[in-house]
Amino acid sequence: MNDLVDEEKYVPTDILAKRGVAAVASLAGGAGLLVLGALPPVMGIAAGAIAVFVGIGAAFSRGNEGGADRKGGVMVTAAGILAILAKLPLSRTLAAPLLGLGAAVLIGFGVWNGIKFLKGLKSRT
Repeated sequence: MNDLVDEEKYVPTDILAKRGVAAVASLAGGAGLLVLGALPPVMGIAAGAIAVFVGIGAAFSRGNEGGADRKGGVMVTAAGILAILAKLPLSRTLAAPLLGLGAAVLIGFGVWNGIKFLKGLKSRT
């Protein structure tokens, strides 16, 4: 008998789509955090404030049935607050490394989901 490993089994379309979206969103979020961390202080604070307002808007949007907008909005709001704190002199020593760590974690999560997505695509051939 030929027992397949769990990753080699047919991956359903909904799971495959979630992995693909998570990969792209995580990579984009990590890149966004890297950009926020690289901005000069005034632009970083302004971009962080914009991220906070956009995140709050997404978190409290009316058409938020599944909760995905709420989770994403909270994450964007937190990233904006962290970006603002990373540019302020008093909190820079703690917030700047957290911003870099958050970017690294998001990029790592995106790569991991991307690999799982590609393996799921391969299982369909």
